[in-house]
Amino acid sequence: MTRVPVIELENVSRIYPGGVTALRSVSMRIEAGELLAVVGPSGSGKSTMLQMMGTLDRPSSGVVRLLGHDVAELDDRQLSAVRANWIGFVFQQFFLTAHHTAAENVATGLLYGGVSPAQRKERAVAALRRVGLGHRVDHRPAELSGGERQRVAIARALVGRPAIVLADEPTGALDSRSGSGVVELLRELNAEGTTIAVITHDTTLAASLPRQVAILDGAVQRDTAAEPGEVGP
Repeated sequence: MTRVPVIELENVSRIYPGGVTALRSVSMRIEAGELLAVVGPSGSGKSTMLQMMGTLDRPSSGVVRLLGHDVAELDDRQLSAVRANWIGFVFQQFFLTAHHTAAENVATGLLYGGVSPAQRKERAVAALRRVGLGHRVDHRPAELSGGERQRVAIARALVGRPAIVLADEPTGALDSRSGSGVVELLRELNAEGTTIAVITHDTTLAASLPRQVAILDGAVQRDTAAEPGEVGP
């Protein structure tokens, strides 16, 4: 029986007003349980690919499927539900609310999931423990290191039990030690079954992950999953 990929892009292009082409006929599948990097320099199209995978934008042509569902057939309300329930986002700049505790910040990931306040708190604490911050649940962002703040952001992405976590430059705002810790955490979460795609310009980080999708000028230049000898998950 053929497995349905978590995310599938089929001949996806994105052309912005003025004729700027950000993506050119990109095709890619992400299977459940993968840990991969989408890597490319600034302006390569990787941020646009993130927007396509995260249903934050619609393609000019081609098809984007999430768990087999063509996102073009979903209205804005349905897309919001998809993002709330199926996709976890991690961004470079954390986006934590300063006056909220770590647990309260993580719990915001459940605001649109129909989860009761008591369950939100319980699941937020569990997610923080999962990322090694069980001792920091009542601390506010100013009381946390950069690496800890990124772990809170990762816990927030995980708390809704999404089908995939999309991490956009997750180590970009961190020193090398904290960045290494975040990468190791992503590896551990993947080993537990979380599907993770890291969008990055860091070729060293990308090379350390099991699969690399290199993008340049809006087109996929290399996908190690398609190379001889590569074994899928």
